[in-house]
Amino acid sequence: MLCKGLSMTKVRLGNRSVSLPGSRIARIVIGVLLVVGGVLGFLPVVGFWMLPLGILVLSIDLAPVRRLRRRVEVWWEKRRRRRNGETEKGRWTSRENGS
Repeated sequence: MLCKGLSMTKVRLGNRSVSLPGSRIARIVIGVLLVVGGVLGFLPVVGFWMLPLGILVLSIDLAPVRRLRRRVEVWWEKRRRRRNGETEKGRWTSRENGS
């Protein structure tokens, strides 16, 4: 059995990866603090950027948050493809390729 507490968990954001503590409790505490800071984003110092980051951190350990994050990812990708004129299979529509 692997000991997950000793290794660092990494989260990839685009081309960058961020290391998180190996402890599940520490990741949950960091995630909750980021979400609370994001909710208070209208105050100085904290910002609304903390809310999605907190959800991302919480999705590592909490299945309901992970399902919500995955649904949002799928919805966002479908929306992006519709706006770019791509079909579901990744091909361009006739409007884009000039036919």
